[in-house]
Formats: sequence, structure tokens, C-alpha cells
Amino acid sequence: MAGFRPVDDVLAYLVGRWRVERSVRDLASGAAGVFSGTTVFGPLDGDGSGPGERGVPSEGLLHHESGMFEWQGVARPAERTLRFLPGGGASRADVRFADGRPFHDLDLATGRYVADHPCAADFYRGEFTVFDADRWRTVWRVGGPAKDLVLTTDYTRV
Repeated sequence: MAGFRPVDDVLAYLVGRWRVERSVRDLASGAAGVFSGTTVFGPLDGDGSGPGERGVPSEGLLHHESGMFEWQGVARPAERTLRFLPGGGASRADVRFADGRPFHDLDLATGRYVADHPCAADFYRGEFTVFDADRWRTVWRVGGPAKDLVLTTDYTRV
């Protein structure tokens, strides 16, 4: 597939520090915002509850994102934490919220993947694209009774 970089081992690919730039567009109102910060993918310890002491992602990765989110001229600190767990093959991950609830699956064997996440009355569809060893992107389309959003996030290895 032209333009995509296949990933044989998703956890090994993600481990490390990434610069994050995200645009958020509300298609209904026309409002727009930006997030700028970092994401660190570090190892979980043996029970999956926090960072481990070794750099080996055998139990999975803790994804911690932090930075500033500006929406309609107001900037605020923002952060989130996810868990990327092994998922049925080296190219696959089981992505979960910090509290362990399922978020979506991920398979980067071809360098591109589409994941769905139903959330109450809303529906999230994410497209993941790997460009090379140091750059990847997610585009989430969020629809529901009160949401009509597009979130585009570019990750660049630091």
C-alpha cells in the first residue's frame, strides 16, 4: 500500500515520546480548537496498573498525553491516559481507557486501520495511518445527537 508503513510490532513501534498536534473541528457550529503537547508510551508493570521499571512492553503500554487545549480563544491544560495491551498478534493492540474499559482494537499490520467505538448515543470512528518510523496520524469522526466533530492528531517521534 503506497504511503502506509506496515508495523510488525505495534507496541515496540509506539514506545517512547511523541510530539502531538491535534485539530478539533465542530462541523455543526464551525468552532475549531487545537491541542499541542506530548504523548509518552511507557511500559506497564506486571499487573497492568502503572509504569514498569523495564523498557520492555511485554505487558502493554501506558499512554499518557498532556498539553494545552485551546477552544474558542481559551487555553486550558488537558491530559488523558490509555492502556495499549497486547492483542492477538504483534501488529495488534487492545486499547483501553485508564480504568480498563474497552475503547477499540488496533491492527497496524498494513500501516492503516479503521476502528469503531460506540459511546452511549455517540459513535466514534477512528482511522489510524502510519507514515514512517517516526510519524503517524489518527482521524476520529464523532457523531451523535449533540456531536458532529472531526479530530485529527499528528504524532511525531521526539
